[in-house]
Amino acid sequence: MTIAPDDAQQGASHRYRAMRDFIRSTDDTVPGKFEVTKEGIVHDMMAPVGPHELTTAHLRKRLERVMPEELLAHTGEPDVEDESEGIMRRPDLMVIAWDDMDVPGSFDPHTLIAAIEVVSRSNPENDWVTKIRDYPLIGIPIYAIFDPRTATGAVLTDIHHTPDGPRYATRKDFVYGEDVTIGDWTISTDGLPRYP
Repeated sequence: MTIAPDDAQQGASHRYRAMRDFIRSTDDTVPGKFEVTKEGIVHDMMAPVGPHELTTAHLRKRLERVMPEELLAHTGEPDVEDESEGIMRRPDLMVIAWDDMDVPGSFDPHTLIAAIEVVSRSNPENDWVTKIRDYPLIGIPIYAIFDPRTATGAVLTDIHHTPDGPRYATRKDFVYGEDVTIGDWTISTDGLPRYP
């Protein structure tokens, strides 16, 4: 039996909605953070540890000192969702305009200026592999990664189309102690915590 492309798309959309609905039904009852990728549900069971949360707080404050008032370095909910791609993510930090936050439900990924992740000690591949694939696919123009395991990171930009789908064309690696530029804003990485 041959499945028509429209039938396959409807099946993928139904599968995605079922996963998303399952995640929403577990809110506040199952510990950890859930996201949906092309492969299925990602469940990071570990609660973020002190260095992870402290890094996120430092980055938020440093960015908000240099960004214009109409932008926010937002942490927390809601998710960023592109149902047509079957992807729902929750970046540790999102650079977004205040006006673009005034929506019911999830944020449109095309309204994000940048997504910033602090690498999880328990699941680093989620930040270094699958999000590098997913974020350009859903149109997030800048993806910055800070890794407290190694005191390094990278900023990925310039989405371009490849045979495997949209990918970031430019990657600028950095080590803690250097200044890093995310979009139009440069911040220090001095004093960012590391995992023990």
